[in-house]
Amino acid sequence: MPSRSRPPLTRLLQSRLMRVVNVPMRRVLARPRQTPLSKRLMLVRITGRRTGKVYRQPLSYVQQGSVLLTPGGGNWKLNLREGEPVPIRLRGRDVQARPELVSDPAEIERLLAVMTAANPVVGTFVGIPRGADGRLDQDRLQEAVRHGFRVVRWHLAGSAA
Repeated sequence: MPSRSRPPLTRLLQSRLMRVVNVPMRRVLARPRQTPLSKRLMLVRITGRRTGKVYRQPLSYVQQGSVLLTPGGGNWKLNLREGEPVPIRLRGRDVQARPELVSDPAEIERLLAVMTAANPVVGTFVGIPRGADGRLDQDRLQEAVRHGFRVVRWHLAGSAA
């Protein structure tokens, strides 16, 4: 069995910080009207794959037509089942979306470029540096994918896959 190395310390610290910040974010994003935060954050209701417990996870997103793009660096994405609708609170409204987990490094790089162009903060949170050529550092990208990083492409209900 191949051994997996641990994620970098900065990723572990970021994960702990997000657990604290997510508590008030859940309250704000659950409101029945759009807030300034809901332009870039949505609240996803995820059911645990083993426990059946329901989690409400605030996630950043970038919208492209009927598709939402989310960087998936946390363990929350392990509870998603591709194609199975997930309830989302998006801009104060309840909608359904089908997740698609993108694991191909070339497609992840393309989607991260789209997300970063729309919201530069995404690049900061993802933490994969760019080389002199402007592309993501391929070694760091491969390492992130090995540690489970994905981009989640959410297909809003009523849209074609």
